[in-house]
Amino acid sequence: MTSTLRTAATTTTSSSDARAEGPSLHAYDVGLLILRLVLGLTVAAHGAQKLFGWFGGGGLEGFGQFFTMSGYPSGETMALIAGLSEVLGGLGLVFGLLTPLAGAAVLGTMINALAVKWGGGFFAPTGVEYELLLSAGAAGLALTGPGRFAVDRFLPGLRAHRLGYGVAALVLAAVIAALVLLIRN
Repeated sequence: MTSTLRTAATTTTSSSDARAEGPSLHAYDVGLLILRLVLGLTVAAHGAQKLFGWFGGGGLEGFGQFFTMSGYPSGETMALIAGLSEVLGGLGLVFGLLTPLAGAAVLGTMINALAVKWGGGFFAPTGVEYELLLSAGAAGLALTGPGRFAVDRFLPGLRAHRLGYGVAALVLAAVIAALVLLIRN
C-alpha cells in the first residue's frame, strides 16, 4: 500500500512538473487569437474597400477597373468575388469560424494578389511582402486551427482541429487560385 501511494505521488509530481516546464496551452490560444484578430480584421477591411468603397477604397467599380487592367475578365465580378472572399474569410478568422476554409479564402485571394504584383520586388509599395505575410498567416491558421477561443470549438466536426482539414483547405485554395489565374490574360 505504501509503495502504491509513493508511486501515485511520484506520478502526480512528475506530471505537474512537466506541465510547469512545458508550454502553456492558454499562451498558444491567446497567441492564435491575436493573430486571428489582426489578420482577419486587416483582410476584412481590404474586402470592405472593394465591396463598399469604405476606408478610402474604390468600391466595386474602381476595383473592377483595376481587375480589368490586371487582365481579369469581368472586372467587377472579380472584384465582387475577391471582396467577398476577403470579408467572409477575414471575419471567419476573427471569429474562428470554419477556420480552415476562412484561411483558404484569404490564401486564394492572396495568391492572385501575389501573381498580379510579382516582379515589383519584395518591399512595399510595389513589392509582395505584405501579400506574402498575409498568405503565410492565413495558411498557418488553416493548418494549426483557431485555438480554444473560437466558434469552431462549439461545432462538433471542428471541435478538435485536424491537420488534414487545414491541408485539404490549402489544396482547395491553391487549385481555385490556379483556375482563376488561368482565365487571366
